[in-house]
Amino acid sequence: MKINKINIPPVNPYRTNQLKAEQAKEQAKFKTDKLEISSEAKQLSETSPITTQRNERVQQLKAEIESGNYKVDAEKLASNLMKYYKK
Repeated sequence: MKINKINIPPVNPYRTNQLKAEQAKEQAKFKTDKLEISSEAKQLSETSPITTQRNERVQQLKAEIESGNYKVDAEKLASNLMKYYKK
């Protein structure tokens, strides 16, 4: 008795895996992320004049401390501490 292959698809697991990998790559090409930043967010990300002034003051204080010219007013410090803790 002779058995012929009739309507039996060829079995090749390597080719099947290769096709699955190729399909995954093609699907990955079409998936892209998109980012939109609103105008309000853009305004918030810009540096404000207050931030700029504060950074300048910090740099000035750092320079005074490094040069040894920075002096602390003890009376002003004490009065500010008293105001803070009385609240």
